Amino acid sequence: MILALALLLVVMLLLGAPLFAVILAATMLGFHSAEIDFTVIAAELYRIANTPLLVALPLFTLAGYVLSECNTSERLLRLTRAWFGWMPFGLAIISLLTCAAFTAFTGASGVTIIALGALLLPVLVKEGYQAKFSLGLVTTSGSLGLLLPPSVPLILYGIIVQQLNIGEKFTLPQLFLAGFLPCMLMIALLMAWAIWANRGVKLDRSEFTWPEAIASIKAIAWELPLPLFIMVGIFGGYLAISEVAAATALYVLVIEAFIYKEIQLTSLTKIISDAMQMLGGILLILGVSMAFTNYLIDAEVPMHLFEWVKEHVNDKLSFLLLLNLFLLVLGAILDIFSALVIVVPLIVPIAISYGIHPIHLGIIFLANMQIGYLTPPVGMNLFIASYRFNKSITELYRATLPFMLILLIAVFVITYIPWLSLWFLAP
Repeated sequence: MILALALLLVVMLLLGAPLFAVILAATMLGFHSAEIDFTVIAAELYRIANTPLLVALPLFTLAGYVLSECNTSERLLRLTRAWFGWMPFGLAIISLLTCAAFTAFTGASGVTIIALGALLLPVLVKEGYQAKFSLGLVTTSGSLGLLLPPSVPLILYGIIVQQLNIGEKFTLPQLFLAGFLPCMLMIALLMAWAIWANRGVKLDRSEFTWPEAIASIKAIAWELPLPLFIMVGIFGGYLAISEVAAATALYVLVIEAFIYKEIQLTSLTKIISDAMQMLGGILLILGVSMAFTNYLIDAEVPMHLFEWVKEHVNDKLSFLLLLNLFLLVLGAILDIFSALVIVVPLIVPIAISYGIHPIHLGIIFLANMQIGYLTPPVGMNLFIASYRFNKSITELYRATLPFMLILLIAVFVITYIPWLSLWFLAP
């Protein structure tokens, strides 16, 4: 029966069926064969809907969509250039930090490439950076920030693992803390590569002037407190995650619609609709995937998979290596949200059996997914950058390869040094 279900999934996917329909069909056939009532599926959807953390997802998603529709990216770039553009290799460093911050808020690396990449690429080339390096930098930078709050993938991982109710318990603020050092490591290594790759290259630098520095702060004055507000709200214990999300969404709507006036009330309906359609698809996949996971548990699939892994993988380090290879391939063929809801319920029990903390596993998972955006042949960011910058895919492959290798080094460091993700748990 398992083989028949796998064939069904493959055939439906090849025919272009929506992912939730593929999973739902497999789930229904599996429950039917096991003579289990279909109300289990509805129960899973209801259980997901009742998850307290779930309220934060649509609100943070809405805030990200609104920010991506405004000129926030331009103001953010102006701020960082005014204050740090005078530094040696300042623009490359600015690009990495700005893209990471923007991706953290929007939750979508493709949006960062479209919004910020178009601004950064010509400026990088104009200041003397090689065109190939600049193209690789802006394409790679789009995937940074997925490990920083209020990253939607991080929240979704926390929801999924809490629904499984296995392993050590953790909170969402702890998961946010866990992503900080790994993300900083990735950015630091990419900064080092940017400096090394452009050694000996004569670069123009913008001059620091107080009038422009102050003007850049004034221009983004209403958006600048957002990261601090979220950090203090979450880590200070003053507000719950859902309350922080609600306040963030309301604040973003007010400042963009009534202060900056870059969002018209007539267009707000479409923005909300687009945000909720994207999120609705994720939640639908999440609900049917959790139901499918229940069927797999009833069919003892995780147990058989666990036994196979135990038989062929002797130790924790070997399992982590195998996991990284698997996740890199997965990231190249699935988007991050589909990968989360389909694969996480299967690998969490196995990883825990090898003594891997679920927080550490989440950081490993998302760090690999970041690289998956750049992995040939179907890395999503490669196609978005190809379309946005009118470059061939092969040209994007060559431009991003050095950056991808640097990120691979970072992933292996993150994987084999758990302290980077669990430093706040150390006694």
